Amino acid sequence: MALAIGYTMTSSRKGKTKYASPELGRAPSRRPARVADAIRVELAMLLLQKVKDQRLVEVAITRVEVPPDLRTAFVYFSCPVEDMKYVEAGLASSRGFMRTHLAKTLNLRYMPELQFKHDISALRQAEMDQILREIANERQSSEPDSQDDPDS
Repeated sequence: MALAIGYTMTSSRKGKTKYASPELGRAPSRRPARVADAIRVELAMLLLQKVKDQRLVEVAITRVEVPPDLRTAFVYFSCPVEDMKYVEAGLASSRGFMRTHLAKTLNLRYMPELQFKHDISALRQAEMDQILREIANERQSSEPDSQDDPDS
């Protein structure tokens, strides 16, 4: 059987053959996204129900990103507390407990290392909302009131 140049013949377990083109590449896997979502849900539940550390009372998990190798999970959190060092110390001290719980519940061959990062997108959104409110207030104060002049 002759193959076109650049194509390789691969076989699957069921005896079927398929042709793979190296220049076409593979579609990106959806598994990292599924693992990230499962970690996010479990960590949110864990923070609400099982973690007793007072430093983590108001912590909310905003998103989790997992690269394709599934070795690290970047956990983004938001918290209204001003002292982030205090919250980060609480997350660092409970990291092992969280990872052990995730390993038991998610049934992964390898549980990703958890790296916590403060999600500043909520802060930026609040800043943008404040700026937009100020602009709206300035426009309202600079517009002449047409209701004051009944002749127009």
